[in-house]
Amino acid sequence: MRSRFGLASMISKKYLNLIVLGLLWLSAPAHPMQTPEAGPLILAVHPYLPQEELMQRFSPLARYLGNRIGRRVLVRVGRDYQEHETQIGKNQVDIAFMGPASYVKMIERHGAKPLLARLEVKGKAVFRGAIITRADSGITRLGAVKGRRFAFGDPLSTMSHLVPRYMLQQAGIGLQDLADYKYLGSHSNVALGVLSGDFIAGAVKEEVYRKYEYRGLRVVAWTPVLSEHLFVVRDTLPPATVQELCDALLALEDPETEGGQQILGSIKSDVTGMARVQDSDYDNLRLILDTLQEGTR
Repeated sequence: MRSRFGLASMISKKYLNLIVLGLLWLSAPAHPMQTPEAGPLILAVHPYLPQEELMQRFSPLARYLGNRIGRRVLVRVGRDYQEHETQIGKNQVDIAFMGPASYVKMIERHGAKPLLARLEVKGKAVFRGAIITRADSGITRLGAVKGRRFAFGDPLSTMSHLVPRYMLQQAGIGLQDLADYKYLGSHSNVALGVLSGDFIAGAVKEEVYRKYEYRGLRVVAWTPVLSEHLFVVRDTLPPATVQELCDALLALEDPETEGGQQILGSIKSDVTGMARVQDSDYDNLRLILDTLQEGTR
């Protein structure tokens, strides 16, 4: 027969174990099994600038979005525009920051995706690019680049290839009419290639032209104004998460959003907010791309 002391000791240990189990249960995460939807989200960015620079520009946004939705968000820069377009098209990344032409071509190949927002620069959700030359080149009109060397960025870039290519076409200049042309990958490479004298002219977005203008660049022709870069998400992302991301982006310009203006300015110095976006915002670009395609058949 057990002693009264031994019985009391057993009861105390039993209650102690129950208390410990209760504390462990209370401190356990709501979702103890890590599911794919609970992992980090990937924010993919096309390589329109050097990778390190893009990581710096978009990391503040990724941290902000992660805090807003309660999930970590990681930035990934694509190796090239084609990889970037394919990854969001095939739902291999969660969120993508896309150039207009890449977006239009992506949905042609892979179907519609949920749209979050587009950039707003100085209060406007549109942008333009430029065909540039050196200030001392003597080139004053597009027709004058015929028979000369021309620099493009990436073949899928809106402002460093497709729209400028359309402009050359409208000026009666096909690729066969150039002495040579190269795809240099990024807008910055195009600006530097023109400045070095390797190319008589090249195509860049306005932001990059302004960055290098003081070193001796001049605009030969401005592109048409187009709807700005946008954020899209994979079509398998839960609708509630899509709405949270959309709300978070649109809230960045709200004065009550802590650090909002700094996050916007990190993406680009003159970004002032995010605007609502719909697919029809890119219809004028579709007409340009269709005209370009017809003219190259």
